[in-house]
Amino acid sequence: VLAAQATDLHTALRRAAADGWSHVILDGKLFDCDRLTETTLSVKGETIDAWYSGKHRDFGANIQAVMRPDGLPIWTSAAMPGHLHDTSCARELGVTAALNWSAAELDLPALADSGYESTGHGIKTPIKQPTDGSRLAPDNRAYNRLLRGLRWQGERGFAILIGRWKTLRHTNISPRRIGDIVAAALHLTHFEYKYLSESC
Repeated sequence: VLAAQATDLHTALRRAAADGWSHVILDGKLFDCDRLTETTLSVKGETIDAWYSGKHRDFGANIQAVMRPDGLPIWTSAAMPGHLHDTSCARELGVTAALNWSAAELDLPALADSGYESTGHGIKTPIKQPTDGSRLAPDNRAYNRLLRGLRWQGERGFAILIGRWKTLRHTNISPRRIGDIVAAALHLTHFEYKYLSESC
């Protein structure tokens, strides 16, 4: 019931723009769960565990979230299998398209880490080090430092949810339902922070 109260991403972005925020932060997290015997094919055509993340060496569901610059999460996604990278999840869920739209139409860009590189003009990511080992140009280093300085507090969003709602730390239910649990926790968090819309 609580998860059903969650606003869609476009509505959340419109409200952030209307509230006067200059940007939002995009981030992803693997929510820990028990092992699930569901397999899928990797990009190399090998059979792998669908919910196992090689990056985290753990089983879980990938959840994407959009946060205000002060760290309050304003939207969370459905659960995606843990073997998928953040960029793949964001693209498949339509998050990158929505954030590029908000940058163009609402003047509300998104800041993200380097895992979201090449996701569009509306999603600002750090400039990576040159592969030849040379140093970044001074203006690129300044850009990265500015981006980190703006992004760090917004990345508290998942910490706000997990610190308050212990059930998000580990689950033994189907990982496909983790997105609903996170959405319910988000709705309760919005109630505590007095961020619910008047229609709720």
